Amino acid sequence: MSHEVRMLGTGNAFLPHERHHSFLIFDKKHIIDAPPTALLSLRRAGISPSEIETIFVTHLHGDHVFGLPFLLLEKKYISDREGNHPLTIVGSSGVKDRLRQLCTLAFPGSLDDALDNVRFIETDTGVIDGWNWERFRVHHDDAVDPFGYRFEHLDGCSFVHSGDSGPCQNLEDAIQRSQLAVVEMGFPQWVPSDHHHKPDDIQALAERQTNVKLLITHTFIDSPTSSFEPVLTDSFPNHPENVHHLEDGDTWIFQNSEWMQTNN
Repeated sequence: MSHEVRMLGTGNAFLPHERHHSFLIFDKKHIIDAPPTALLSLRRAGISPSEIETIFVTHLHGDHVFGLPFLLLEKKYISDREGNHPLTIVGSSGVKDRLRQLCTLAFPGSLDDALDNVRFIETDTGVIDGWNWERFRVHHDDAVDPFGYRFEHLDGCSFVHSGDSGPCQNLEDAIQRSQLAVVEMGFPQWVPSDHHHKPDDIQALAERQTNVKLLITHTFIDSPTSSFEPVLTDSFPNHPENVHHLEDGDTWIFQNSEWMQTNN
C-alpha cells in the first residue's frame, strides 16, 4: 500500500515570497490545519474541499485555522451542497468553541448548520482511515493550545507533524519513533524566542535523529522561485542530508517500506 504526504503550503505567518501558509494533506483527504490560504492552496492543487474528510488542528493561531470558515462556506454553497461529504475535526477540548466563534465572526449565521454537521473528536488518540494517531503537547504559546501529531498506519508507515513548536522532548520522542517528520522552522537564528525552531535547532535535531527524514515547513525563507527582493532572506542553511527544505507542492510517497520524494 502507498501513502502520500503533500505540502500545499510551506510558509510561516508572514508568507515569504512564493509560499502559501504551511498546510499539509495526506492520502489526498486528510489535512493538518486550515490556514487562511487553505482554499487557495486546494484550488491550486486541483483538490475540492468536498474531498476533505478530516482536519487535524495543531493549535489556534490565525495562520493555522482562519481558513476554516472559507472551507465550510465553499462546501455548503459549491462543492457539497447536498451535505453528502461529512467532515471530522480533530483537536483539543477548546477547538470546537473557538472555531464556532471564528465562523460566527466571519459569516454570522451562515455556517451554523455546517458546523452542526461536523463531527468533533477531542480525545488524545484515535484511529481514522487505518491511521492510528496521537496528539502530544509541544512548546509554543500555551494560550493557543499547541499540539503536534504522530500518525502510524496499520501497514507500518509513520510520520510526525510538529505543529508550531520550538524544540521539546515530547516532539523529539515522537520523531524518534517515526520514519518521517514534518517540522517547522519559523524563526531566523537572531529572533530571541524559543517558540519556533531555528536553523541551528534543525541542525542539532538532524544530528540526533539521523535515521529520520526531516521535512522543513513553516519557513521564513523565500522560495528559490521568487524574483522579488527577499522578505527576510532567500538563503538556505547547509543542513545534513536527512533535512529537506520543502517547497509548495512537494510530495512524498511511502512505497516499499520507505518515504521518497516524487516529482508529482
